[in-house]
Amino acid sequence: MTTRHTSDDSGAPGAGDTVDPAVRAELSRLRESIDNIDAAVVHMLAERFKCTQQVGHLKANHQLPPADPAREARQIARLRELAESAKLDPAFAEKFLNFIIAEVIRHHESIADGAR
Repeated sequence: MTTRHTSDDSGAPGAGDTVDPAVRAELSRLRESIDNIDAAVVHMLAERFKCTQQVGHLKANHQLPPADPAREARQIARLRELAESAKLDPAFAEKFLNFIIAEVIRHHESIADGAR
């Protein structure tokens, strides 16, 4: 994700002179929180992929298919419920999980190809 920042962080040239310092401080505080959350998300995804790599090796060693559509469907349903309870758009959560699942399957296929 790329964000564009100007010297005043408002996005408008010269608008920095008119932004209330309290607003600027609150914006900075919120952005710091967002940056911390983004870092946590990246680290959690890295941990998740470490686990899925182990699953991929286990599947490859036992000639199991890289994809498990039944598990994927259960995970999507579970994540949609979690999203709803967290007041997050379930469709967004499903798209996000589908993106991750596609990457996991790609890794599992690669692991299986290397095991042959």
